[in-house]
Amino acid sequence: MELPVEFTDRMRELLGEEYDAFIESYQEPRHHALRLNTLKISPEKFEQISSFHLSPVPWIPNAFYYEEQDPASRHPFYAAGLYYLQEPSAMTPASVFDVRPGMKVLDLCAAPGGKSTALGVKLNGEGLLVSNDISGSRCKALLHNIEIFGIPNVLVTNAVPARLAEHFPCFFDRILVDAPCSGEGMFRKDDSTISAWYPQKPDDCGKIQREIVTQAVKMLSPGGQLMYSTCTFAPEEDEEIVRFILNRFPQMKLCSLPRADGFSEGLTAYTIHGEKRPEMPELSQCVRLWPHKIGGEGHFMALLCRKTGTDSAAAFEENAQSFKSISTTEKQDRRSGGRGSRARSGKETPDRQQQEILRKFLKDVRKTYKFDHLKIHGNMVFLDTGEIQDNLAGIACLRNGLYMGELKKDRFEPSQAYAMTLDSQTCTRVLNLEAGDERINRYLRGETLNLTGEETKNGNGWTLVCVSGYPLGWGKNTGSILKNKYLAGWRTRS
Repeated sequence: MELPVEFTDRMRELLGEEYDAFIESYQEPRHHALRLNTLKISPEKFEQISSFHLSPVPWIPNAFYYEEQDPASRHPFYAAGLYYLQEPSAMTPASVFDVRPGMKVLDLCAAPGGKSTALGVKLNGEGLLVSNDISGSRCKALLHNIEIFGIPNVLVTNAVPARLAEHFPCFFDRILVDAPCSGEGMFRKDDSTISAWYPQKPDDCGKIQREIVTQAVKMLSPGGQLMYSTCTFAPEEDEEIVRFILNRFPQMKLCSLPRADGFSEGLTAYTIHGEKRPEMPELSQCVRLWPHKIGGEGHFMALLCRKTGTDSAAAFEENAQSFKSISTTEKQDRRSGGRGSRARSGKETPDRQQQEILRKFLKDVRKTYKFDHLKIHGNMVFLDTGEIQDNLAGIACLRNGLYMGELKKDRFEPSQAYAMTLDSQTCTRVLNLEAGDERINRYLRGETLNLTGEETKNGNGWTLVCVSGYPLGWGKNTGSILKNKYLAGWRTRS
């Protein structure tokens, strides 16, 4: 691996006597890991049913290393949403973040969904998760990962942070900003990040990061917490951004993070472009993850809390406005379409006829839904977990609540997203296949399946297809065959 000279010179100055160990770590193989979806399965149960070569990630309670030969991305358990494939250090910010059921949580730079899925699991269906990304194409991957995990209480948006801040001032209990960065911590994992790096990139990213955190602070409620993280080593993008927040917003303070073996303190003093930055002892509360000290790649984390009792809303807004935006906010918003999402406003509860259609379908589901929690928009049915947002003009919205399915003339057709919230114990009509059944791959490709005599005994109609009891999607039983209803956009080619 050929690292840029400008990068190695800076790291030698930054690390001193640890530099040699740091450089030697680049000769070691990258780590492969998965994080379990504990909404669906426990670590103990997964170890029982999995054939992978697993060993625990020491500082993440629901994560395992696996070996390169394990077919983790091709296994039907992956399609069932039992785990997310993620680099171990990247799992850490969401893992140590104090998120609890009932909170209002924002993942501001969320795609492709690794941290959002972890936060959604922590909420356990209560409260609200807003998952946002500025990229429309990346938002599609974000939505897919959230839905495959079976997370119902979510609002997925595609907006610039300044636009979100207009709608959600002082709103969120927790905000995670995993900021776009120069990616230096990923050089070993993905050598394409090396070719994308240039000496001025940390400075360029720092400008964008200051704009993002400015908007994030404006959306944080008094007493709320902001987790800032990057996958880079550059102080310009790490401690300097924390320093900027503390200097710009007196309502914010730096708080301690949980520590584990291999975690290192943040830098309290450092030099940038030959200029020594004044020492700030509290920066030691930040956490750095170094690849020569931990079984993962490079990462940075800082936890900032908004003080209570001394806030002046006017002064707070003045501080936020005093930072002149360096991003092309309006230009970016136009590029994302500026699509106001009336698509999820104007929902109504089902009328009597719609209730009868839904009741007919739901009699085969062992879950109870109150009809005033089901909302209709057009013919689409959504589950309102209590936090659906209706006033979203100017915000492009991909999903607002759990999309359960569509009402037709005299029937209800359930969605793929709804299937992923169920399992073999919550449906009366189930086709439960073992992981080695060759029909699973055929199902995931969208093919019709032949049923055995025993499998036809549940009768005709909508059937939940499962692997070892965990959901894959819907089929429609029509006698001795199962018509495939697996969502076309999720189908595999092999």
